[in-house]
Amino acid sequence: MSMNRILYLFALMAVITSCSTSYHVQGSSSITSLDGSKLYLKAVKNQELKNLDSCDVVHGKFQFSGVLDTVRIASLFMDDESIMPVVLEEGEITILIDRAKQSVTGTALNDSLYHFIDKHNQLDNRFNELEHKQNQMILEGIDETQIVQEVQAEAQQIAEEREQLMTNSIIENFDNALGPYLFEMLTSVYRYPILTPQIEYIMSKATKKFKRDPYVNDYYTTAQENEKRMQGFDIDGTPSPAASSPVDTTAKAPVVNVPQE
Repeated sequence: MSMNRILYLFALMAVITSCSTSYHVQGSSSITSLDGSKLYLKAVKNQELKNLDSCDVVHGKFQFSGVLDTVRIASLFMDDESIMPVVLEEGEITILIDRAKQSVTGTALNDSLYHFIDKHNQLDNRFNELEHKQNQMILEGIDETQIVQEVQAEAQQIAEEREQLMTNSIIENFDNALGPYLFEMLTSVYRYPILTPQIEYIMSKATKKFKRDPYVNDYYTTAQENEKRMQGFDIDGTPSPAASSPVDTTAKAPVVNVPQE
C-alpha cells in the first residue's frame, strides 16, 4: 500500500471520528433485586426501536458506552419494559435507580430533561392530592358548593402550570433533541394529529430546525390537513362535500413515565 493511500486512510478515520459523538454511562442501583438483570439501551433508528448496547447489573453497578453520529434520546430497558429515558450525548452520564427516585445527570440535556420530569411529577402529585383534600373538606362539613369551587379552581391552576411547563420546555429546546422528544410526548395523547391552541402557539414560535424534524413535520402537516377537512375543505382548499367528524380534544395532559418501585 502506497504512502499516499495510508495517509488518506488516516485522514478519513480522523474525519469520521471527529464527526462522531462518544457517550459513557455509569449506572448504580440500590435495589438488590436488579442484581443479575440484563439492561438494554434502545433508541429509534429509521422508525424502528433498536438495541444500542446491553449490560448486566453486577453488585448494583452497570455501564454503557458507544459512539453516535448524533445526539439522540434513548430508553433504558429491562427485558421488554422501558424504565427511563436517557439522552445519549458526549460526556459522563450518571444513572441512579433507587426506591425513591430515578435520575440521569452529568450532561446538559439530561439535566434539563430530568428537571422537567421532576417539575412534571410535582404537578402530578399536587393533582393526585386533590382527592384527599376534597375528602378532608367533606369530613370537616364544608359546604359542597364551596368544595367543588375550590377543588376545580386548584385543578385548573395545576392544568395551566402543566401546560406552561410543557410549552416553555419545548420552546427552550427547539434546536436540540429534547424539543422534538417533548413535542412527541405532548401530541401522543391524541388519537390522530390535531391542532390545539397550545400546539399552534408552539409552532408559531418554532425554528426552522424544529419544523424540519421528521416527527414534528409529519405531525404538523397532517394536523393542518385534518383541520381543513374538519372545516369542510379538501386539502387543496376547495370546499369538501362533508366535513370530518369532530375530534375529541379532551385528552389528559401527558404524564412522564418515570417508574416507581
